[in-house]
Amino acid sequence: MTQTVRELMTTEPVTVELRTSATEAARRMRDLGIGDVLVTDDGELRGVLTDRDLVVRGLAEGKDPDKTTVHALCSDEVVTVAPDDAVDHAIYLMSTKALRRLPVVEEGRPIGVVSLGDLAMERDPTSALADISAAEPNQ
Repeated sequence: MTQTVRELMTTEPVTVELRTSATEAARRMRDLGIGDVLVTDDGELRGVLTDRDLVVRGLAEGKDPDKTTVHALCSDEVVTVAPDDAVDHAIYLMSTKALRRLPVVEEGRPIGVVSLGDLAMERDPTSALADISAAEPNQ
């Protein structure tokens, strides 16, 4: 039987609204030990904001993180998968589009995230990537 994204995804993704400040998003990432948040507008997925986006599109450009919204910094051309999509489809999308994470969306609303680490732990639990993914986050 084909394995589905639902079986591997991290549930309850962390979301922030479009008008959330970059500072608030960064604090949420720090406090939760995560490297990205999903950007929503009234519950619907509108983008993905990573810690790298905060640095490259925000700080390095001299933007004030208290006055800059996540909408101004996030990637808004988001590739997604559905929870019942095959894991092989997620792997294909991640490899062809060079993605580390894929939001899992149902009726336009984010319900999870599948990451390279999730796939590594499932497909090759002895790999270095699986070990790194299973480790506690740095503080």
